Amino acid sequence: MRKLEDKVLIVASHNAGKIAEIRDLIGPLGFSAKSAADLSFAEPDETGTTFEENATIKALASARASGLPALSDDSGLVVDALGGDPGVYTANWAETPEGKRDFAMAMRKVEEALQKAGATTPEARTARFVSVLCMAWPDGHVELFRGEVEGEIVWPPRGTAGFGYDPLFQPAGHTRTFGEMTAEEKHGWKPGDADALSHRARAFKLFAETCLGA
Repeated sequence: MRKLEDKVLIVASHNAGKIAEIRDLIGPLGFSAKSAADLSFAEPDETGTTFEENATIKALASARASGLPALSDDSGLVVDALGGDPGVYTANWAETPEGKRDFAMAMRKVEEALQKAGATTPEARTARFVSVLCMAWPDGHVELFRGEVEGEIVWPPRGTAGFGYDPLFQPAGHTRTFGEMTAEEKHGWKPGDADALSHRARAFKLFAETCLGA
């Protein structure tokens, strides 16, 4: 396992919500971030069929473009009654004909697909959020970290916090969706904490312990 020595980390993302969450997580550890969006890097084609493959594509692209270590996240919503969809195509479900992303539309697609599948009870609407973080160095070395959180799909969506599908997802053991939680509740994690709630925070915990010595 390779440790990260630079205090400036490239976040290989153009997703403002994702960048903000990663900045929140690395800030308390003394790291700052520049994103691929800040640096006007082109978004690489995500041609992988797994979260690990797509995370690696993004991290390596930013590491090689910047000459600095880069951290990427590939994440998605995996719904059991839909055979694992939308999965690695989670963002694609939100794409509009104009090339923008409409997550209200995407959440409706998930609900319509669940209704079509006859998944109307909480037991039939189980799902998980998955996040895979990839830490890549310009020489091609990569480290991968996977986090998952189990839960269920609710309807109608609840809450306006977070981003993406957060208002649709209620984590197991909780009565509120990610969309109803503060950023600290959803993904707050600090060294020494035994647990992290969100998929991204769980993956980050593994990353911090391995690469940051947290």
